[in-house]
Amino acid sequence: MGIPAWVWFVIAAVALVAGLLLLAVDRTREGSRNRERMRWSDLRGWQFVEEDERLVRQWSGGALGYFRAETAVNVVVGSTFTADGRRPVFVFDIEADGQIPAVVVAVRCNRVHPVLVELWLASVPFQRADMPELLGPVGQRYAFADDPEGARAVITQELVDAADALGGDVGVAWLENEWVLASVAPQAGPSRLERLLRDLGEIADIVDPFDEEYDAGATRHWQPGQSEQPGLSTPPPAGPAQ
Repeated sequence: MGIPAWVWFVIAAVALVAGLLLLAVDRTREGSRNRERMRWSDLRGWQFVEEDERLVRQWSGGALGYFRAETAVNVVVGSTFTADGRRPVFVFDIEADGQIPAVVVAVRCNRVHPVLVELWLASVPFQRADMPELLGPVGQRYAFADDPEGARAVITQELVDAADALGGDVGVAWLENEWVLASVAPQAGPSRLERLLRDLGEIADIVDPFDEEYDAGATRHWQPGQSEQPGLSTPPPAGPAQ
């Protein structure tokens, strides 16, 4: 005896309602994240941009390459103090296939790093098609680089110790161009992001110690959506030192 048609109708209706509820939950969560990020930005005296698809094109390594990020959303632009001085920062969610798989925090150095170095947690399935060359385990992470010889000069014990201290929710930290970046779980709130900013600032001081006065308004500093967002042409002042 076959299953009555009305049973299939009920199953389809239940599936539709469940799907709509999940969509509503996702939109509510995204709206909450957007408001929380905006309040945090205002509190720090930084700037907030809802979306900037050009920002993610500045990098190809780490979480950006792994998740194939399409755009940056809930972008915070500012600068913060480290032991060696003030450094510009970005905090943003990466969006891929309509989902937000991670939050990226980036701290700018004063010099361009000579090599791309990625430090992945061993628990993360970090392989991707264009992965840099594996160097091996360093502390609690695995190191990858596009120039193994150059990377060995960059990866010091001090850097390894600082990367180990980032935490188990930071899947990858990496050096690319003049930036130190890391990705953290998408549910990370402002307090967690503040701590990660401080930790990345320490790494920036390790790989890029200042030996001369730094100009925070240097024109080399790229800003998100610069042509569409004239208000972001220069970094805003940092809030109080954390």
